[in-house]
Amino acid sequence: MVRLVELAPGEHNAVSSNALYIIPILAVLIIVHELGHFFAARLCGVKVEEFGIGIPPRVYGRERNGVIWSINAIPFGGFVRVKGEDAGDMSDDSMNSKPPLQRAFFLTAGVAMNLLLAVVLMIAVIGFQGVPHTSVYIHNAQGSVAAGSPAAKAGWMPGDRIVRMNGEAVETIEEVANFTRGHAGEEISVVIERAGQYIDTTVTPRKNPPPGEGAVGIGLTDFTVGTLSIQEVQPGSPAAEAGLQPGDVITEINGRVVNDAFVVDTELRRFSGYNVPIIIARGDDRLSTTLAVPQIQGTADPLLLTGLDTLKFAANYERVPPLKVIPRGFEEAWNMMTQMLAGLRQLFSSTDSLRDVSGPIGMAQATGEIVSASSLPTWVTLAQLSILLSLNLAILNLLPFPALDGGRLVFVILEMLRGGRKIAPEKEGLVHFAGIVVLLGIMFVVAFSDIQRLIDGRSFIP
Repeated sequence: MVRLVELAPGEHNAVSSNALYIIPILAVLIIVHELGHFFAARLCGVKVEEFGIGIPPRVYGRERNGVIWSINAIPFGGFVRVKGEDAGDMSDDSMNSKPPLQRAFFLTAGVAMNLLLAVVLMIAVIGFQGVPHTSVYIHNAQGSVAAGSPAAKAGWMPGDRIVRMNGEAVETIEEVANFTRGHAGEEISVVIERAGQYIDTTVTPRKNPPPGEGAVGIGLTDFTVGTLSIQEVQPGSPAAEAGLQPGDVITEINGRVVNDAFVVDTELRRFSGYNVPIIIARGDDRLSTTLAVPQIQGTADPLLLTGLDTLKFAANYERVPPLKVIPRGFEEAWNMMTQMLAGLRQLFSSTDSLRDVSGPIGMAQATGEIVSASSLPTWVTLAQLSILLSLNLAILNLLPFPALDGGRLVFVILEMLRGGRKIAPEKEGLVHFAGIVVLLGIMFVVAFSDIQRLIDGRSFIP
């Protein structure tokens, strides 16, 4: 659960300044991508005529060693212009004279570099910081378990934690979603945790669920596992009357181990109008008390009502043995990429998901909010964002859409299937031009949506 709060002026400034981190992140990702094309062209014996950041018209350019290094006006992406792109030049150092496999290597080299960057950053994070774990919960919000859904029939309730599915531990929303979609129409066993008790259930995901409900009919949220300490106790609040003090670590509530704020929020809602038992750690001592929970109406914040609204979260990290850091880095990067591919499929199958699409403006807002809210070291948060965006850039560039690397690769594959006969250059050029027009149109619509979000004062984080 992420709570939207009113930020003080200083906090607004922090978010705004943190948003600027997106500039070096995107610059590095674009340069790494284009360096892939640059070195691939050199390896294939193709002359590079221009290495550009941004989309023309050119703002600045300088020639060195026969290559124009340029900065361009439209700050979306970059390009490497090579000799022979007009398809009329068949000289030995032109791209057009090279066999299909070399041209395919050139087109995929940028994607490969972004994938490599993501893996390297993942290895660095795992090696220095370790691996976090997350818990998956059913939302506390009303309607998070749809009436008559498979989840409702199985007895699932808001606040339940999903622990295992068919004996396999799950830690992310994507794992739950992929598992239920992959076993649609089949009965699966699911272990849920409720109020510290583990409950065995069975559920049959639907093949064709109603719009917006998903295979089992639940809304999910996930939280990183860690410790929760009290930063401030409001005088005269129920928390103060219970004897809670700043620095106390909340370890249990209603017999349930506290690994995140969601558990506290859930149990406070469950005990609305009643006393809930709490165990805290104060130094080396473990103390128990009861907290009188006020009556919680509608969407009122239980943490605020009880005086526990100022909590500090510290994530727990599993240290990875040195010899396992590199394999674990590849594994985590692969898991993230498969989850993103699943999300991409959902994006094109649901109009609601299209609202989550953002451009550089939205990414800047998200970066500012995430860095400001994160309890991790800034470099870890920025590295994680870079990994996510680098994988995004790789996947999007491989889409078979005109003007993208994947779209150009389609024409190379068609040439190979046609026994070496190329598509007429003027036809291919027209297709890619249309693709550029469509992409610019999409960028404009997305930018308008991002600006409207800022004007409305809405958080990027739901």
